[in-house]
Amino acid sequence: MSALTQVLLKKGVKLDGYYYLHTNGDLIYKNAFVVESDPTYFDSPFVKETWGFIKTLRECAWTIAIEGLALGANEKRIKELQDKWGLTNEDASHYAKRMGLKIFMDGDQWCATFGDFLNVQESQCGFGDDALHAFAELAKPGLCKS
Repeated sequence: MSALTQVLLKKGVKLDGYYYLHTNGDLIYKNAFVVESDPTYFDSPFVKETWGFIKTLRECAWTIAIEGLALGANEKRIKELQDKWGLTNEDASHYAKRMGLKIFMDGDQWCATFGDFLNVQESQCGFGDDALHAFAELAKPGLCKS
């Protein structure tokens, strides 16, 4: 279960549902009632990661899209959710600020960094054609096994 989901559950926040990443790359939504009625619902070798989802919490949408992309979710599905949730380059700066990250253009690429950013040569960075892909590249070292 994702770190954000663990925090939300620990705080007792009521989730609207869950997304999970299947090993085939599908990113699938399940209503909270379905999942919470069976505590072993995600106990499967086919589930790579799960995220709690709250429709009104932007951090949930961004985290699911970023981490899902970093973990190999189907690009078409990520694009559907990106459009549905309005995860735009403009909105990315608000997400970055709330999460202690930085997002900016570096030449013709978006660059995502952690808050302790010094410069591109010395700091961990993620680059992409849009902010979402830059955030996903930044997330990969912490999420994916090399």
